[in-house]
Amino acid sequence: MEKQWGEKSWQEKERIQMPTYPNTEELKDVKAKLRKRPPLIFAGGVRNLKKELAEAGRGERFVIQGGDCAESFDSFDTQSIKATFAHLLQMTAILMFKADKRVCKIGRMAGQFAKPRSSDVETRDGVSLPSYRGDIINGYDFNEESRIPDPKRMLEAYNQSASTLNFIRSLAVEGYADLHLASKWLLESVKNSPAKAKYQELASDIETILDSLSNGHVMVDGSKVSVKEADFYVSHEALLLDYEEPMVRIDSLTGEKVDTSGHFLWIGNRTRQPNGAHVEFLKGIINPIGIKCGSSLTPDELKSLIKTINPDNEEGKITLIARFGKDKIREDLPPLINAVKEEGLNVTWISDPMHGNGKSLEDGTKTRFFSDILEELEAFFEVCQENGAIPAGMHLEMTGKEVTECIGGSCDLKDLSANYETKVDPRLNNEQALEMAFDVAEIINKKSNKKKNIASFTI
Repeated sequence: MEKQWGEKSWQEKERIQMPTYPNTEELKDVKAKLRKRPPLIFAGGVRNLKKELAEAGRGERFVIQGGDCAESFDSFDTQSIKATFAHLLQMTAILMFKADKRVCKIGRMAGQFAKPRSSDVETRDGVSLPSYRGDIINGYDFNEESRIPDPKRMLEAYNQSASTLNFIRSLAVEGYADLHLASKWLLESVKNSPAKAKYQELASDIETILDSLSNGHVMVDGSKVSVKEADFYVSHEALLLDYEEPMVRIDSLTGEKVDTSGHFLWIGNRTRQPNGAHVEFLKGIINPIGIKCGSSLTPDELKSLIKTINPDNEEGKITLIARFGKDKIREDLPPLINAVKEEGLNVTWISDPMHGNGKSLEDGTKTRFFSDILEELEAFFEVCQENGAIPAGMHLEMTGKEVTECIGGSCDLKDLSANYETKVDPRLNNEQALEMAFDVAEIINKKSNKKKNIASFTI
């Protein structure tokens, strides 16, 4: 008989993309402290998100998942959180009013501290040290002491996540999520953009609609949506299982296990082995789970993963995140879609057009081209519809700040040196993220053969 699942059963599997801590007693002490800490999220939010993801899988919502490549301790500040939250709301407004779509909003925040690496070792000028794996594990500074895995960093990650979540919850329900503000922010964000005219027209139309409201709700795609408050969820890659394990709690209503580190967790290209530690852990919790799908994933492997993590074929449980690159998606995505259809598996398909389109310049600087990202998004919609799947959302590495990390867009960004901040992967900046939302809204309208008449919104 197969051994019963438990929070620690993953420890019997192979550890992949996780550190070996030199002080095991200190690790035990940190995990014991985390078990006593309050949960960061609650099971009710997990169930609500699962419901929204199920609706997205049926074409009734659109998912926007976005935020930093990796959160860090030294860049933690109020303005960064507020800027990313505001930008996700602005993107929501664009999708709502231009494409007539309710939006499921998920931040890559309050837990996105660990990153997988292609090599365990980084070498500079003949000196080799352990790779930087995110602030929850070790330090970015290139010296021996900094790169030693330190379990106490998990406590700092928990504390920062708790502060971020408290602030986000306040923003979501105390007036900051009002779409009246979002339309004004939209104009402010693009006041110097060459694309200012099209944003200005949309923002003006949104303001006209919102000013006519008497009850604080607007009808979007046949459903009532609040314009005063926002449901907002947080997510991260479930990479460091030494952190995830002690965050598991019992749902008081159902007796099931929920990982209270975040509403939505995903598993990456490097850690999705069907018999691996990460799949073993994720199959036992009730959180909705994302699976990154790239060219190395076979149809049989995907079917096995889905059935292992979601044996009851529950709607909203599995989100498949397509990340192929613009040159591979048309060839490699259809077999996965067809495999899922053949088995009758309930999934929600969204696109990650970032991770398959990385480039390195001659000086080694990592970047991405806006045009490549948009091309993969367009191909994702086309491939899904050609093969009978529903394109339900997008997963972006982005920030509300004016960084210079991705090339192109209407702003015609070329000089990456002006404000290149990321420690790991390049992100869309504030203007590029809004433009991407606007372009996706146009793709949705084109593919659905409809153009939303702004005057037809009702209250």
